[in-house]
Amino acid sequence: MKKMLFVLLLVVSLGMLAAVESNPSAVVGYVKYTCYDGLNLVALPMNSGYAMCSDFANANPSAGITEMNAWNSETQTWETAVDWGYWEGDFPVAPGMVLMINCSASSIFSLGSLPAVNAPLTVNPDYNLMMVPLNRADIGWTSQFATAVGDGFLTEMNAWNGDTQSWVTAVDWGYWEGDFEISIGTPLMVFSVVDNRSGNSANPNDSNSKIRNSKK
Repeated sequence: MKKMLFVLLLVVSLGMLAAVESNPSAVVGYVKYTCYDGLNLVALPMNSGYAMCSDFANANPSAGITEMNAWNSETQTWETAVDWGYWEGDFPVAPGMVLMINCSASSIFSLGSLPAVNAPLTVNPDYNLMMVPLNRADIGWTSQFATAVGDGFLTEMNAWNGDTQSWVTAVDWGYWEGDFEISIGTPLMVFSVVDNRSGNSANPNDSNSKIRNSKK
């Protein structure tokens, strides 16, 4: 609980998701993130040619991004890059990554023509930032995402409401209290009790398979 409060305080100082919309094409027509003046969470659901977090910021100048943060689930710490006229702490990004960004203006990030190939998802013990896979339109609730990951692996899921600047939380008490709606591309902060010594890896493209944990 203390670790949860610590992480929540850290994340509240950063920010998260406002809205995600989608229409189907091969897997999905587009994923749209509406961001607010302040702190937001977005995902990189496809390979858009970004190698570094500064590439994403430079490609979206209207948002006025001044800070970008990535969560390291193995060390349970944040990696941060700040714009001082140059990007101090600029770090690599990859498809499937979830980023907390500080925007100085409201904006919409719309990503289209998304391919059928999903970025790999892994689950480590404790807190993880991840997004709902693009081909899992059958997942509409946090409880369904938990089942897809594996029964008993996730005990808590959190999404940030950028409009109210507050967390929406679902907790597993044997049932999912606070179960809330999600969709493809939705970024989530999840708490996992997975024992990653089993070393099973996931194929998120297979809607019949579960997203499993991976060995460090």
